[in-house]
Amino acid sequence: MKFNAPLLSSKPEALEQVSTKELDSLESEDLGPDLEVREISVPEEMHLQRLDVVLTTLLPEFSRNFIQQLITESCVEKLTGVGQFSPNSQKEGQSPKYVTKTASKAHAFERYKLTLKPSPQALAYKPQEMHIDVLFEDDHIRVINKPANLVVHPAPGNWGGTLLNGLLFLDPQLTQVPRAGIVHRLDKDTSGLMVVAKTRACMDALVVQIANRDVHREYLAIAQRAWSGPDEKVVEASIGRDPKNRLKMAVVDLQKNSGKTAKTTFTVISNGQERSNSGVPLSDDEVCLVHCQLHTGRTHQIRVHLSSIGHPILADVVYGGKVHSSIKRQALHAYKLGFDHPMTGAPMDFKAELPLDMKDAIQAWSLGYNSID
Repeated sequence: MKFNAPLLSSKPEALEQVSTKELDSLESEDLGPDLEVREISVPEEMHLQRLDVVLTTLLPEFSRNFIQQLITESCVEKLTGVGQFSPNSQKEGQSPKYVTKTASKAHAFERYKLTLKPSPQALAYKPQEMHIDVLFEDDHIRVINKPANLVVHPAPGNWGGTLLNGLLFLDPQLTQVPRAGIVHRLDKDTSGLMVVAKTRACMDALVVQIANRDVHREYLAIAQRAWSGPDEKVVEASIGRDPKNRLKMAVVDLQKNSGKTAKTTFTVISNGQERSNSGVPLSDDEVCLVHCQLHTGRTHQIRVHLSSIGHPILADVVYGGKVHSSIKRQALHAYKLGFDHPMTGAPMDFKAELPLDMKDAIQAWSLGYNSID
């Protein structure tokens, strides 16, 4: 029998474990018509060792992490006819006896059957057809314009329908490149420019550029409240997990909390107020259109930094933005991207027009847009 999906051990270690409920929620057709089954016998010298250690030793092609997941997902069955050292063995005619604790002790001469059930992490790496707006492509890179509401990389809660799945469908050769060539990310609800590598050598070179801060990224954001003070504000504030809510990021004191230094330059373009078609203000609320330049690339950096100076992004409810009828997601767009071509060294500069929802929001709030370069 053949296993039709890659195993967890062949994928990046950063992917998290998932629950039985999430595993069972996958449609059975995703598992393929056949699952590979392995049978092993515990050698005498491994008597009373941990079962996960025994199985990993006897099946070195699989990671211990994957073996442990098989155990906890009831994919390891203790068989009948085992040796004298196993006092609680299954007897003939009984229902299958599954071992579900990774620290269970193995006994000499016991036999186990492993069903190599694919994990959601492995199934996440499947090609899926979707439209990808490719602005530039050669033998080494693609530059794409990511729409809002698209997750870049599979993760718990989004094991499919991601940009990675679409890239694998677009170019099957990307199965040979880690993360299908993705070298940086945009949040699900942030639209705009990304560069994706097509080869491992190109990917490595782009990662070096990003680490050296040689990749130039500029964003446009619609933020709450009218801008005041100097037109340009440089925010240098470290970012880490919010100590009060681990699902969010926050500006943190590195003397007290873990985090990383972060720097963003903000330049106001215009202030605006929501008006009717006749020009009458609809409320006292105001917003501002802001140009954002990243100097570092921390998780949620622009969103956190703008919120920290009193200008949360419009509709970014996670960081204090208000929901508004003009836009259904955080009003943030990566509109400029610049870097040196990783293979030729040629300067590469790209610009992506604002998507329709942000244009509509700019019009609704009477924000000046023509002055944007």
